Amino acid sequence: MFRNYLKTAFRNLWRHRVFSTINLLGLAVGLASYLLISRYVAFERSYDAFNTKADRIYRIDCDTKTETEVLPTGLTAGPTGPAIKANFPEVEQQVRINYRGFLVQNGERRFHETNVIAADSTLFDIFTFPFIKGDPATALKYPFDCVLSESGAKKYFGSEDPVGRSLRFDGKYTVRVTGVIKDIPANAQFHSNIFLSMSTLGRFDPRFDESWGYFVWFTYLLLRPGADPARLQAELKPFINKQTEDITKSIGMSYTLWLQPLRDVHLGPALHYYGVGEPTASESNVTIFSIVAIFILVIACINFVNLTTARAAERAREVGIRKAIGAVRGQLTLQFLGESILLCLFAFVVALGLCNVLQPVFTGLLDKNIPLNSDHDEYILELFGISVGIGVLAGVYPALVLSAFDPIAVLKGRFSASGKGLLMRRALVVFQFTISTVLIIDIIVVYSQLRYMQSQDLGFKKDQTVAISFYGDSAVQAKQELIRRELAALPGVKGVTFSSNEPGTDPDNWYLQIANPSGKMQGINLNFYVVDFDYFPRYGIQLVAGRTFSRDYSTDSTKAIVINEAAARSLGYADPSKALGKKYNIWGVDGAIVGVAKDFHYRGLQEAIQPIGFRVMNPGFYNIISVSITGDHIAATLAALEQRWKDLAPQQPFQYSFVDQDFEKLYSSEDRFQRVFLYFGLLAIFISCLGLLGLAAYSTIQRTKEIGIRKVLGANVATIVRLLSREFLRLVIIALLIASPIAWFAMHTWLEGFAYRTIIAWWVFPLAASAAILITFLTVGFHSVKAAVTNPVKSLRSE
Repeated sequence: MFRNYLKTAFRNLWRHRVFSTINLLGLAVGLASYLLISRYVAFERSYDAFNTKADRIYRIDCDTKTETEVLPTGLTAGPTGPAIKANFPEVEQQVRINYRGFLVQNGERRFHETNVIAADSTLFDIFTFPFIKGDPATALKYPFDCVLSESGAKKYFGSEDPVGRSLRFDGKYTVRVTGVIKDIPANAQFHSNIFLSMSTLGRFDPRFDESWGYFVWFTYLLLRPGADPARLQAELKPFINKQTEDITKSIGMSYTLWLQPLRDVHLGPALHYYGVGEPTASESNVTIFSIVAIFILVIACINFVNLTTARAAERAREVGIRKAIGAVRGQLTLQFLGESILLCLFAFVVALGLCNVLQPVFTGLLDKNIPLNSDHDEYILELFGISVGIGVLAGVYPALVLSAFDPIAVLKGRFSASGKGLLMRRALVVFQFTISTVLIIDIIVVYSQLRYMQSQDLGFKKDQTVAISFYGDSAVQAKQELIRRELAALPGVKGVTFSSNEPGTDPDNWYLQIANPSGKMQGINLNFYVVDFDYFPRYGIQLVAGRTFSRDYSTDSTKAIVINEAAARSLGYADPSKALGKKYNIWGVDGAIVGVAKDFHYRGLQEAIQPIGFRVMNPGFYNIISVSITGDHIAATLAALEQRWKDLAPQQPFQYSFVDQDFEKLYSSEDRFQRVFLYFGLLAIFISCLGLLGLAAYSTIQRTKEIGIRKVLGANVATIVRLLSREFLRLVIIALLIASPIAWFAMHTWLEGFAYRTIIAWWVFPLAASAAILITFLTVGFHSVKAAVTNPVKSLRSE
């Protein structure tokens, strides 16, 4: 019996193979899309879950409050962790980590490493980083010891055993390798090829470990089992106030510590990291992707149901004949359910293949190494269960309704679909196109926002500027003026400037005191770029008051600062010119404000322009050489720069980038979001079109004789097409009316996450409506035209 059912099912699917292929493809694409997106969402929500003690690990974040602002940051002062560990018994262990950059050498091989992590020896007591070689208890115990990742060991030593070997840092420090750990999983909040012992940094600068005013550490606590984090956090405020009482009184600043669960950091609130650490993800974007995944799955399910029921209606006579020769309702029900489930299982197999094929493309779009094949059995079972569920859902209606038909009525041609069934299918199509229209509007708005950010005037010149990174190499800093002259003399070079940062990179943040309009010295945390005398003209940064730095003033390199308009406003100066000449004190050095720069976007347009200051200081603060070049013969100019660089700084690899491209990277997250959203939105629309195709086919079959009669009475092709399309156009218009307020609300909420944002223009909705109507006509038009040109004799033959 089962074999007969199977043969009948295969025969029916093969007989209508074009229709079956469309149905299968739509469902397979929907399943594959759902699975890819849901794996991505699961990955983003799985950060740090691999740590066996993750539920007891908390990061200490800090709110720094001055007279004018509260600055939330993920960084803490060096003594914070050890002091909390010593005074609160509920804290089992603590670890601090700090990001550093070094030129790492092994013989003649040199590597610029920008994320070497200095950490306490307790790192491996808290985080689950399995050792391949070495002793976790002592690996980071002593100064100038380090632990390599498995990839780092291969990078620096190849196939040789690195334990006991040495690396040179910045050409002057010998660091011994004491262990090798497995590569840190992709879903961790920090990664590095090198973990350096924290005590090493104490040899460079005692402030790293001793100063309560030097915020450069990420600090993590491991609480004891059963400890109450809320109670601990409540006790931290008076504790930190007592520890920092002297410093807060002297500088007019206060701190508030709060505990953030380890698992919440990656999707948690945006904090200031000042260029260190790894980027976090947007909770709103992840939520949007979750909704899109559900939408696509629902659309695929609706599409499959519509196409299945449309095909089932054509089989009414088959059901009548089978019932007339003795088939019972249970057998027919099983047949229809079996065929539906069988097609879904085919789609399941195709979806698995699509996932494997599309995985590299998908991970490339997201720029994330997402292990989609992890938990392979669970991965397959999830998709299998969804497929069977859709098959049952799609097969129930034809199985129960068609199997209940009176065979005599059907064979006499008196079969007609129920009004309830048609109403249900129309409702499903409206639902599909509501989702599709929401996605069309959202795609337009997301694209508009990205183009808006990329097209705005940033307030500085970023084109045709090459940034050469030398990572604070003291040998380069010592030859600053020689390098400036030599590079500036090259053909195609318009000018050279040294700085700590290029626009688009995170500044340093320093505490200082500046006189406010009342004359009071006001404490403030201020972002800073250390620049030279040529920085402002090279980048075309304009001033609204005062002057820039000049070599004609000997004190400009020691006592002068320039602030931007935002900094002047934060101090209470409504008129920026009133800030000129005001005194400041930083690190015990007195000086004065000599200029106020026009606000420019030194960060992306996701956030408002923040206060920033500029100083000319000793060469030890410089990390970047910005070289302005002409637009002619760029390749030749770069080759000349590289050759001269090798002569002037042979110890440093020639590593450069274009400033405009670096700035575009600030929008990489939004760009990835836009591209992935676009592709999956189009897939959802494609699947919706297949659902509309199913309803069009069903409607055409039901009205075959009506169309034949109308043609006999003189109706032309255009009249028939208009008649059949009008019904679907009404459904799409209903969907548009429902979708528009939903899409507006969703995008209005999303845009609130940007300090500078486009408006949702009125034309977005007519454009989306036009696109939806065009899609409808193109989809329905195929069946409408086919029905309109069919010879009416064929449809009326039985009459």
